[in-house]
Amino acid sequence: MAKKKTIKYVCQACGYESAKWLGRCPSCGAWNQMEEEKELAVSEKHQPHVNFSGQSAEAVAIQNIKVEDIPRITTDMEEVNHVLGGGIVPGSLILIGGDPGIGKSTLLLQVSAQINNKKIPVLYVSGEESASQIKLRAERLGVKGMDFYIYPETDVDAISQTIERLKPQLVVIDSIQTMVKADNDSMAGSVSQVRESTQALMRIAKTNNISIFIVGHVTKEGNIAGPRMLEHMVDTVLYFEGDRHHTFRILRAVKNRFGSTNEIGVFEMAQGGLREVTNPSEMFLEERLAGASGSAVVASMEGTRPILAEIQCLITPTAFGNARRTTSGLDSNRVALILAVLEKRAGLLLQNQDAYFKSTGGVRLDEPAIDLAVAVSVASSYWDTETSSTECFIGEIGLTGEIRRVNRVEQRVNEAMKLGFKRIYLPKNNMSGWDHPEGVELIGVTTVSQTLRKVFPNRK
Repeated sequence: MAKKKTIKYVCQACGYESAKWLGRCPSCGAWNQMEEEKELAVSEKHQPHVNFSGQSAEAVAIQNIKVEDIPRITTDMEEVNHVLGGGIVPGSLILIGGDPGIGKSTLLLQVSAQINNKKIPVLYVSGEESASQIKLRAERLGVKGMDFYIYPETDVDAISQTIERLKPQLVVIDSIQTMVKADNDSMAGSVSQVRESTQALMRIAKTNNISIFIVGHVTKEGNIAGPRMLEHMVDTVLYFEGDRHHTFRILRAVKNRFGSTNEIGVFEMAQGGLREVTNPSEMFLEERLAGASGSAVVASMEGTRPILAEIQCLITPTAFGNARRTTSGLDSNRVALILAVLEKRAGLLLQNQDAYFKSTGGVRLDEPAIDLAVAVSVASSYWDTETSSTECFIGEIGLTGEIRRVNRVEQRVNEAMKLGFKRIYLPKNNMSGWDHPEGVELIGVTTVSQTLRKVFPNRK
């Protein structure tokens, strides 16, 4: 077997490799993140893909490969199935990240129990909690099962042997930052340990057709800790978002090889665990205050699902020389662009006004179709004039003040109709090419100034 030798220093923040120690990483700029790591022998690094039955992968001509529809494993939570593209694909590797205490372990324990209720064996591997601690949470959530195994272990080789012995169809690894390979001298959570542990788990999943969930810690910026390669290796990347001080949680797919990306599922944290919210649009709008200024509703697309959300704006005179621009749930650069267009093209004097923006319900809106709703909320607060509770706004704003077309306008309009909206403003170029539904008034607009004149007819 080839000898091990220390040849590199690896940045623990981004995975950059260097032959010598550096105080500051040249790639990501992080300080004091370079740590010495030992390179594995070549014979240990490169292993053939052999499953537990001893069968190795072979090259097959493409015309001889048979494509079969593999049934997905579905859970009792339709929101989880929706985010995953219809269910869990056998043999897939799924990474889920989120802030500490947001509910990742609770979600996976509930999903595991629901799958186990369908006579599917499940192995829950925990590197952070003991079996008794997991049992306490399971009793609180009402989790029971016959072939539901709890395994508090961090050694990947021992986990592999347990999987081979129990032969589960679903495995949960909580978390990947606690897993270690015995032949790697690096500390747990280092770049090389995370990378090699994920490679070993990926080999188990692909060669034995076992679905594996991996929990990943996140950095203070909200990204999954460890090398960026981790997100490229897995099949699906999920983020569990929300405020720990509120009950609503959002499960968001940012990568999915078996479904649409940017899908979201909405849940509510309760005493007995997570409950799915089947109508997120109604939840986001249920506390909207009637007669208040600075509010506008937009039909935004999250993957393939239309979501109605309220955008709020508060315009107040600034007390200092420079006006403040504060956003929550919106892109600050996009908001600054819209404010500049409104000042130049619509005649709103905003340079001496503080502007505060918020998307209610904890949902983050970052698509271009929200521009028109942001502009209307700014004008509503600036003039202190309310918008109608039955009006919805869809459209992208260009730098010359034009309203540009958006995609999937028919789905957006249908979602707004379900919640009782009677008048919808949308780009004029989106008015043709589809059948307009009855019972709703569609108003095509071309510029932002024209839109403001229609929405606020008493303002010049």
